[in-house]
Amino acid sequence: MNFNFADMLEAVVDVVPDRTALIFEETRLTFGELEARSNQMAHHFQAAGINYGEHVGIYAYNGVEWVESMAALYKMRSVPVNINFRYVENELRYLFDNADLKALVVQREFVPRVAAIIKELPLLKHIVIAEDGSGAAIDGLEGLDGVVVVDYLSARNAQSPTRDFGARSGDDIHMIYTGGTTGMPKGVMWRQEDIFYSLCGGIDAYTNEKVERPEELSEKCAAGAGPIVFFPIAPLMHGAGQVSTIRGFIHGDTTVLVRKFDADEAWSIVDRERVNVLGITGDAMARPLADSLQESISKYDLTSLFSIGSSAAIFSQSIKEQIMALLPNLLVVDSVGATETGMNGIKIAVPGEEAHGGPATVKASRDSIVIDEDYNEVVPGSGDVGRIARTGNIPLGYYKDPERTALVFPVVNGRRYSVPGDFAKVEEDGQITLLGRGSIMINTGGEKVYPEEVEGALKAHPSVFDCLVVGVPDERWGEAVAAVVQFRTGTSATLEELAAHAREHVAGYKIPKRLYLTDAIVRAPSGKPDYPWAKQFALKAAEGDKA
Repeated sequence: MNFNFADMLEAVVDVVPDRTALIFEETRLTFGELEARSNQMAHHFQAAGINYGEHVGIYAYNGVEWVESMAALYKMRSVPVNINFRYVENELRYLFDNADLKALVVQREFVPRVAAIIKELPLLKHIVIAEDGSGAAIDGLEGLDGVVVVDYLSARNAQSPTRDFGARSGDDIHMIYTGGTTGMPKGVMWRQEDIFYSLCGGIDAYTNEKVERPEELSEKCAAGAGPIVFFPIAPLMHGAGQVSTIRGFIHGDTTVLVRKFDADEAWSIVDRERVNVLGITGDAMARPLADSLQESISKYDLTSLFSIGSSAAIFSQSIKEQIMALLPNLLVVDSVGATETGMNGIKIAVPGEEAHGGPATVKASRDSIVIDEDYNEVVPGSGDVGRIARTGNIPLGYYKDPERTALVFPVVNGRRYSVPGDFAKVEEDGQITLLGRGSIMINTGGEKVYPEEVEGALKAHPSVFDCLVVGVPDERWGEAVAAVVQFRTGTSATLEELAAHAREHVAGYKIPKRLYLTDAIVRAPSGKPDYPWAKQFALKAAEGDKA
């Protein structure tokens, strides 16, 4: 057996075939049933001519079809490609072409978007439509030369559920297309063994000890280790949703999925399914969950829940405090990292810890360091700012982008690094204090301001529901710190009030000099901030002020 997702999943199937693997709405699949369905879809793709290493897109909300198709492609050593369901035609055209998609599993709702661009995609010849009751037109895909269009259930059910696949490798590829908030999406290529160690439980987050043999996971299941019921809310088209689900399957846990995020429904699911661990992506999910819980905690039995874990986006301390006040025995875990590095660090919030608005300070994960411009490690306690880097189990690079790969994954003195551009300091005790991505840093009067730190300070104000901080042109300072703010319903605050509040948490030069209000902060479905949107919103509002 290898550190290969399909190998490890099949090993779990062999020891606990009747254990519940997946819960989605009214569907409950055991590991044995998930295995059989995935085998059927793998056979369908093979019959359609999809070969080793070729790419198949999955364009859908969370659902059974997403999971079955992903597992099927691992089994046959092909590569599933995540597609953002918010993309419009131009973005889809770029991604489909860049990813060299040979086939596509698409939810019916999105078929018209595919039909509008498919004539420009000569490689895409096989489309599987997952019915969703939307009634969206599919006639735009009919009659195209060489393009086969089939219904998902018909395609799956016509095939054998037998496991009859060849040997696999830990070198098999898992690819995650990034959200593209700093440009067009990029495909980050991981060896499955590397991403297992970096993001799927191959390294213990608390002890930094590594799993030595792939059989260890199924052996624990065989020894009677009961499943954790894990509810990752993030969409599967986002890396956090994918790796959380993969991790659950290869560790023999029960994974609960939801089609779309709704805070009230999420708490109902925790109650109904006796969820143990709730997975979120930062404040975009945490704030609605906290407010929903505040209003209706008496409606739910949440005694099964022992942990909330956040990844991929900032989880503000003030919101952690709100949740912990309502659920005082809850373990709140903040994991930080990037698609290009895997996990860089972890922080466990302690009940009773004073809320603050500063940047997150985390325990560094194995192989995570902070380096200066010469790739020397930053001295703990020096106060020097460096870039977060990771060595060891890191991606191979970006798909079809050797220049960007050389920049982000450099080899220095024979050592290979992943350095995506996040800045940080190293505290005296060796913990890492995160400052933010260099590409969104604000230079105001020669001082560097990292938006995430200021956002954390503002979110601790009782009137602020969500916010993003950007730089806008300023004759005196070069750039002025501007806050784009969404207030809680029925509340408000002036710039002066927000500035006074922020002054308690951050230095004076970091305090916003401009305030722009919006009905809703724009974020990706994963919760990641859309800084280009915030920048344009602030610039347009600033022009209005001048007028």
